[in-house]
Amino acid sequence: MPTLEMWAWQSSAACRGMASSVFFAAPDERTDAKQGREDAARRVCARCPVRDACADFALRTRESHGVWGGLTEKERARGRR
Repeated sequence: MPTLEMWAWQSSAACRGMASSVFFAAPDERTDAKQGREDAARRVCARCPVRDACADFALRTRESHGVWGGLTEKERARGRR
């Protein structure tokens, strides 16, 4: 059962309050736009004090969308193999 403590790291995230469109693709996103969006997300993640907790959460929960802790969907999928 999820608890508030499991999600506490999010309150310190550098992305808190930002538009989710920085981290998650639009349905019609093109390759060049995707690269730019992912680069922008990684810049936010690079200065985030909870980057490791975020990446760990995405890996543990098998999050299949978005940039989490500086890792893209493809990068997380490679780490699971």
